[in-house]
Amino acid sequence: MTLATAQQIGAAIRAGSISATLVLEECLARIARQDPSLNAFTEITAERARAEAAAIDALRAKGAALPPLAGVPYAVKNLFDVKGSVTLAGAAVNRTRPAAAEDAVLVARMAAAGAVLVGALNMDEHAYGFTTENTHFGATRNPHDVSRTAGGSSGGCGAAVAAQMVPIALGSDTNGSIRVPSSLCGVFGLKPTYGRLPRTGTFPFVHSLDHLGPFAGSVGDLALCYDAMQGPDGRDAGCAERAIEPTFAGIRRGQQPPQGERVAILGGYFEQWASPRARAAVEQVAGALGALGRVELRGAAKARAAAFITTGSEAGAMHRLQLQARYAEYEPLSRDRLVAGSLIPAAWYVDAQRVRRTVLEEALRLFERFDLLLAPATPVSAPPLGTEWLDINGRRVPARASLGVLSQPISSLGLPVCTVPVWPQSSRGRDSIVVPDDEDLDWHLPIGVQIIAAPWREDLCLAAAAHVEALGIAHGQAPLT
Repeated sequence: MTLATAQQIGAAIRAGSISATLVLEECLARIARQDPSLNAFTEITAERARAEAAAIDALRAKGAALPPLAGVPYAVKNLFDVKGSVTLAGAAVNRTRPAAAEDAVLVARMAAAGAVLVGALNMDEHAYGFTTENTHFGATRNPHDVSRTAGGSSGGCGAAVAAQMVPIALGSDTNGSIRVPSSLCGVFGLKPTYGRLPRTGTFPFVHSLDHLGPFAGSVGDLALCYDAMQGPDGRDAGCAERAIEPTFAGIRRGQQPPQGERVAILGGYFEQWASPRARAAVEQVAGALGALGRVELRGAAKARAAAFITTGSEAGAMHRLQLQARYAEYEPLSRDRLVAGSLIPAAWYVDAQRVRRTVLEEALRLFERFDLLLAPATPVSAPPLGTEWLDINGRRVPARASLGVLSQPISSLGLPVCTVPVWPQSSRGRDSIVVPDDEDLDWHLPIGVQIIAAPWREDLCLAAAAHVEALGIAHGQAPLT
């Protein structure tokens, strides 16, 4: 009995029509069949998963109330601590670290909600990349076309959910590492407000930019998972002391997103760096939400530059001593950037933080007029693995850095974003968006749209995402066979 969504799994287990153990075994069998061609997983935690599934079945046998994610399989990016496993963060240099003594806070919260952890997922080394072409653990491949990237740095998360190996995955987003794989793999992703979810027990990359969040094949599953993880944790200095603000119940009630004049498309920078395909996807979502007109975030380019400086400086400082001792063990794609980042002058870093504050103030003024802003999540759909250069509206730019050109400005500001996948061809036929002739070879690939809200308004992002999903404009889609 194959169940695609977390909600379906939970309902079936509660009804007694299937056991958590059987759900898990089907999940493990799918991983065994599909992952050899995708390389999404770096570890399968089968023993732990079977114990967690058995515990759910025992609860149901007693007639006890089941938690909200009872029996739902999920996996985590391999920078989350999992008790008894070494936290790799995609790096061979971390293989010598001791195994984690306890679960990351979000893993513990998922366990408390009844979810069943099946494994850890591939990523760019130390989360420094947008393609998950990992030198040590191999490239993760896109389930919709295995010759193409799944995006990064949470590429394993995007691929695992897109291939329906798991209904939910947990990833991280520093400069776009949830939004880029969501866009390229055709799944839903949520980057909450900076400080919303605690990062305790995860391998850090850039303290002032790191966010954690979920991937899912439906908005309902995204909200259900997000609600299970909410709540402050004093061990994470960047985590805000905010009350839990449930979103799933509102989506189930059909909470209506803002419409018309309260929704705008981000123009200017966000159109200049978007392909015709990406712009067409935004127009589809904008039409569903009744968006009127365009606005500009004039500081977007500066915000992206500030994100580059912040990323290089903080990550370089963290790795400086280990790079001096174990330089050869670092991945060539990232180590030179870390070295360069460690040499950034302090004055540049201070200026970058001033720029971030100035552009955030500009964005907050936009949110006095609008509830939601729309922008492409990536400039293009998934490029082939190994792509070195992209052509974006006549500009030739390096591929690995430029897949985040539209996500980085928003990361720099810490705003909440839900990425929704739009398809040139859907299960309903080739009528989702008009495919420009010069991109026709990519007709089978999705591209994501960022639905952006003011700080702490994840509820608006998710309500809007649920609305466009209900209209069939954005949806998860099983990979082509």
